[in-house]
Amino acid sequence: MSTSDKGTTPKTTPRTDSKATPRTGPATASAPSPADDGPRPGRLTAAAAVCGLEGLALAVGGVYLLVMGLLGRPDSPAQAEMGGVTLVALGAIPLLAARGLLLRRSWSRGPAMITQIMALPVAYTLLTSTGGLIPAGIVLAVVAVTGLVLILNPATTEALGIGGPARDA
Repeated sequence: MSTSDKGTTPKTTPRTDSKATPRTGPATASAPSPADDGPRPGRLTAAAAVCGLEGLALAVGGVYLLVMGLLGRPDSPAQAEMGGVTLVALGAIPLLAARGLLLRRSWSRGPAMITQIMALPVAYTLLTSTGGLIPAGIVLAVVAVTGLVLILNPATTEALGIGGPARDA
């Protein structure tokens, strides 16, 4: 009898632990930020859309480079494939940031801002080139500046639950 008691005691303890784990898991996951109560501001949705479009453009460009590296005849297939993989990986960052912005996760503001800041030198390079890349540079610059303005907007910051500097002096 004592053998069966020893066998059931360890089974009972993990069951209690496993019941406690799901109770605390969803409770922590359901409270991501203090500003989740009201409706999502339009500026936050627009910032998420800008980040999502940039991420999608990077991913599509990366897939195009991969396909051309594999099926086309580039000067350097390895370079085209590596560029494609890099663009797809870089496209994941703004896509994750866009999802985080839609879900009001405060961590998403950093990657979203970095994406916009990194787009500005690319836009400048396109603007200083010749030919058909100038309009692409203009579009990229407008999108990056718009994204920065939307992400740094006080309504967006408040909706993400990010506090500003302390006003108590």
